[in-house]
Amino acid sequence: MLTPDRIHPGADETVEATVDVLVVGGGGAGLAAAIEAAEAGARVVLLEKNDVPGGSTSWSIGSVSASQTPHQRAQGIDDTPQAHWEDMPGFAGDLAARDNDALRRVLCEAMPDTFQWLLDSGVRFMGPMPEPPHRVPRMHNVLPNSRSFIYHLTRRAQRAGVEIRVRARVVDLALQGDAVKGVRFEQHGAVKRIDARGGVILAAGDFTNSPELKARFMGPQEAKVAAVNPTATGDGQRMAVRCGARIVNGDLALGPELRFIAPAKENFVRRLPPWRTLAAVMQWSMKHLPDVILRPFLMKFLTTALAPALTLFEDGAILVNTRGERFGDETDRPAYRLPDQPDGVGYIVIDGRIAERYCRWPHFISTAPGVAYAYLADYKRNRPDVYREAGTIEALAAATGMDAQALARSIAEAGGANSLSRAPFIALGPVRAVFVHAEGGLLVDTRHRVLDANDRPIAGLFAAGSTGQGGLLLKGHGHHLAWAFASGRRAGRFAAQLALERGGSITGAALA
Repeated sequence: MLTPDRIHPGADETVEATVDVLVVGGGGAGLAAAIEAAEAGARVVLLEKNDVPGGSTSWSIGSVSASQTPHQRAQGIDDTPQAHWEDMPGFAGDLAARDNDALRRVLCEAMPDTFQWLLDSGVRFMGPMPEPPHRVPRMHNVLPNSRSFIYHLTRRAQRAGVEIRVRARVVDLALQGDAVKGVRFEQHGAVKRIDARGGVILAAGDFTNSPELKARFMGPQEAKVAAVNPTATGDGQRMAVRCGARIVNGDLALGPELRFIAPAKENFVRRLPPWRTLAAVMQWSMKHLPDVILRPFLMKFLTTALAPALTLFEDGAILVNTRGERFGDETDRPAYRLPDQPDGVGYIVIDGRIAERYCRWPHFISTAPGVAYAYLADYKRNRPDVYREAGTIEALAAATGMDAQALARSIAEAGGANSLSRAPFIALGPVRAVFVHAEGGLLVDTRHRVLDANDRPIAGLFAAGSTGQGGLLLKGHGHHLAWAFASGRRAGRFAAQLALERGGSITGAALA
């Protein structure tokens, strides 16, 4: 099971430092873990392989689902963690039997306090928003954007004394016997090692951009599909597996799905600074300003890189590649076939009939649940880079660089009652296939200790967030981020407690 040549230290290896708690990954889970451990009095080092903290948290829409929040109370909503726990299996459907009920309870019971902890950190939300089968509104959307989590949590971590090292890629775990002693990481061209008394917390995200792990757990075609977060490469899972850990629910993921290519330059909504004052103004505006003022602002967000509604294909839209060729039935998992097309991208082609239909509710092009809906005119106004319109098929082909004969043939072959025949003709795209997140995480217990093949804790090794999802099913908006923050905080506390037991720098009073 173990591979001593890769993970056991050499006799002459120099340990740069020994700290109380070591965190791998600077996304929401990693920052939460580092903050909680440091505020308990631990000496904490956080290693992040990218240039700045953020992880998949900064790529997210920014929803957090929780019960007993101040926002619910303000709307007179009576809610409990027990009700939240009971409702979550409704999102899983036929997969509910594969859920980890114990970790689901951990999540639901931890979220009221964790939501307040986020508020205390400076994060602001709008909501709550309804999302069936939740019996009451529980989804809270961050303001002004998901970078607010990273901005405020990074500042809180720094105030707590966490040492954050960026461009520090952890390459393996160092063992003493069968216990995790520390990590080796690459930084500035050198391999270094740091040990931790209380343990190592793996919070390195999922493996949506690991062809190796996707091929192993999902299949060869899925391995070709890219991820929303290009650096979600399953580093934590791979290192832990070499120590005897196992991945559960590795075959489950959100995706592949079609997504519009993001604009070359971020719009002003994504560039808004995550200041508390600005978030408070936005929070007030969401409640009091009329839609005619709010809607243009929201559309800047909604028309970035969200998924096009698949009902477009049910209404007769076709999906073609860059040459103008159809490559299969658009209603039968088109995102699985798109990676095999030239450049891995395609275009959604519609005509005037469909265009007229997708200008009002309930026929939208894309949506952010609980926020708003974007229609065709919104894309024409906000995303001219993914909107092409022409009076003829030939002119549309010229505008997109497609072969006119191939495009005409694709439209003719689609045929049927919903055939594309009415001008204008419109191409939406490029679109690409992506995984949003993967459910495959390391099996952990309710103290977030990583378990081996015999369900025994691997000494000194914790995992949080997607890395330590443990078989927990997190369908429904707001549950992945909720688990990141809740599990990260708890893992940080347990690792700090272990450091205390092992004679670390923490005092018992600090953990009281």
